[in-house]
Amino acid sequence: MKEIREKFGTLEVYEERCVSDDYDEFVIYNKDLDEWNKIFVGYFGEPTKPAGKRPSSNDLELTREHGGIFLNQTLFKRELDDAFIIAMMWPWQDSVHTTLKIVRIKK
Repeated sequence: MKEIREKFGTLEVYEERCVSDDYDEFVIYNKDLDEWNKIFVGYFGEPTKPAGKRPSSNDLELTREHGGIFLNQTLFKRELDDAFIIAMMWPWQDSVHTTLKIVRIKK
């Protein structure tokens, strides 16, 4: 998690809601989404579930405990030996902000 945080240290964050070993939550600006996506694609690879694609039952199960994942949201996933790291991007209706959740889920 710290490795990911270091990659976006120069990007502007509207609100830092939670930062811990296994869970981070931020509100970010949509004007910077291209930069955020470059960082996440570099770390995770292409999104597991891009915005506009229906989530699979596996995506729903993996994200259920942290609010789920919906049609207009984006999910990135990386599998480690002992855990999954996921990043979920939830756009706001104001078209200015997005909630970003990064979670380490133990297997």
